[in-house]
Amino acid sequence: MLVNLVPSAMDFATRPKARAEPQKKSVPIVPDAIDPVTRTTISLEYASLQHRDHCPLGMYVVPSPESLLVWDAVFFVHQGYYADAILKFRLTFPSNYPDNPPTVQFVTDVFHPLISQSGMFQPGPAIPTMAEHRVFDVLHWIKAAFKKQALDGIRESECLNKEAYRLYHDTTSSFAGLASQSSLLSQSAPALFDRDHPTLRGKPRDALPFRELAPDQLQTMRTKIGLKEWQQGPEQR
Repeated sequence: MLVNLVPSAMDFATRPKARAEPQKKSVPIVPDAIDPVTRTTISLEYASLQHRDHCPLGMYVVPSPESLLVWDAVFFVHQGYYADAILKFRLTFPSNYPDNPPTVQFVTDVFHPLISQSGMFQPGPAIPTMAEHRVFDVLHWIKAAFKKQALDGIRESECLNKEAYRLYHDTTSSFAGLASQSSLLSQSAPALFDRDHPTLRGKPRDALPFRELAPDQLQTMRTKIGLKEWQQGPEQR
C-alpha cells in the first residue's frame, strides 16, 4: 500500500547527473550526500512500513523528493476528540540517525497539549521514550497522542500548549469543542487545497498535496479505483 505512494521518479541508488551550469538557488540534499549508514537505515525503515501493523491505520507516508531525510505524512483520525481530522505532518531525520530520533512538525493547525503553535510535536510521558525510536514506533506514538488514554497521562511540564492542557483538565467540554473545531478546519478547502493560506505561512511545504476535483473528475476517479456510491439513509435523502 505505502510503496505506491513513492514518487515514481525517485531512485535512491542513482547519482544525479552533473549540471553544466551552476545553479543560483540552493541545491537540495541528494541521497549520496547522506551518510551511507543513515541512508540505508532510513531506506530500510521506509520499506518496513509495508509490513502489517508497522504503519498505523489511517496514516500515509512518503519521502520528500528533495531529501530522504524528510518524510511527509497525513493522518486521518478515526475517533475521539479529533474524529475526522485530516492532519498533515513532517518527519525530519537528523544526519546521525538512528543515534537521535526524527523531529515531528504538524503542517495542519491542531489544538493539542503536545503540539506547539508552530506545529512542533513533543512526546509526552504517556508515550514511550524515544530511546528506541524506529519510525514505525514514532508513527504509533503520534497516533496514540490523540487518544484519551494518552491525553489523561500528559503532565503540564511536558506540554507545548499549556492552554490546551489546562482546558482538558479543567473544562473538558471546552477542550472538546476546540478539538472538534480543529478537526473541522482541517477538512476545509483552504486547509486542504490552498497552499498560500495564512495558516500555512512558516510551515513546511509537503510532498502530499491534496488536489480538489470537480464532481465529474471525482466520479471518474471513484469508478477507476472501484469505490461504490455512498449509501444514503432516509435522514440523508
